[in-house]
Amino acid sequence: MYPRIRDLREDADKNQATLAAHLSVTQATYSRYESGVLDIPSQSLIQLAKLYNTSVDYLVGLTDEPAPYKRSK
Repeated sequence: MYPRIRDLREDADKNQATLAAHLSVTQATYSRYESGVLDIPSQSLIQLAKLYNTSVDYLVGLTDEPAPYKRSK
């Protein structure tokens, strides 16, 4: 369900444990996010979008444009 988060993680040469720590979840939970077994909470999606400098829409496949939206202050 979330292949882009796996692809972005691999492109950044990070492992699941590193991303899990960033999101304050276990590696097993993060693995379930990547495989689509578990839905990612919106706050975690926002954290990932900021980390990868992209949009939540890109992460969940609603757009193919990886550039982030202009953020409000």
